[in-house]
Amino acid sequence: MTLDNIGLVLEGGGLRGVYTAGILDYFIKKEFTIPYIIGASAGACNATSYISKQYGRNKKVTIDYIDYPGYISVRNLITKKSLFGMDIIFDELPNKHEPFDYDAFHSSPQTFKIVVTDCVTGKPIYFDKNEEPSNVFTLLKASISLPLITQIVEYGEYKLLDGGIADPIPLKKSIEDGNKRNIVILTRNKGYKKKPASFRWMLKARYHRKYKGLVNTMINRHIEYNATLQYVNHLEEKGDIFVFRPEQPLQVDRLEKDKTKLTLLYEQGIEDAKKQYDQLLNWINKNE
Repeated sequence: MTLDNIGLVLEGGGLRGVYTAGILDYFIKKEFTIPYIIGASAGACNATSYISKQYGRNKKVTIDYIDYPGYISVRNLITKKSLFGMDIIFDELPNKHEPFDYDAFHSSPQTFKIVVTDCVTGKPIYFDKNEEPSNVFTLLKASISLPLITQIVEYGEYKLLDGGIADPIPLKKSIEDGNKRNIVILTRNKGYKKKPASFRWMLKARYHRKYKGLVNTMINRHIEYNATLQYVNHLEEKGDIFVFRPEQPLQVDRLEKDKTKLTLLYEQGIEDAKKQYDQLLNWINKNE
């Protein structure tokens, strides 16, 4: 079995990403290593422990620490202008409490691309871990920085926010990079349709003067997202991609803090990967 020209495409979705974490942990357990990975937002963050082959780490740093002081807090909005404790997520946890294997991550031959949104243009930018080795965690921070509730991340000449704004399911980029077949992990059930943003006036009030591109992308995001889902469904029917997605509408919110709900969704990811693993291998072998 060869995995050449196969990409792994990871949708974001905030805490709904624990579903992806479950699937990736099953992949680690089965030593199923995909050579190309691209992810937006929480999808990109989940990819890091998959690349470093640290089984269970994604579960620990999300579910187990979800009620850790300062992890997600309204107080953070007042003191740090961000709902998330970015210093906890990207410094304290990986360097003290749940050590991240930086050596394994950086020495991995896997290609890993992180999707972020350029606030000026409203377009996606794709950064490669091998080209930005010392700045990966800054880019990951940008990729999960939600508008209105987190600060814009400055990176060189760029002003960046959540990659899920401009390209939440970066399948087309993976294909553009030469992956004829792709494994796609979604965090919404089949049939889901995104609705127009209900906070347009807040976006315009906060960003319109400096970042019209960002505002336009956010306002039209539901159109692009739903069109991407149609594209996913089309390629799935053709057999060009293999899709993992939750079977039922999720009871987990993007900012969910209920450990029981999060654990059930993580375990659902593991079970779905287990149930579909043989089908996945057959799909790969059939298309070699």
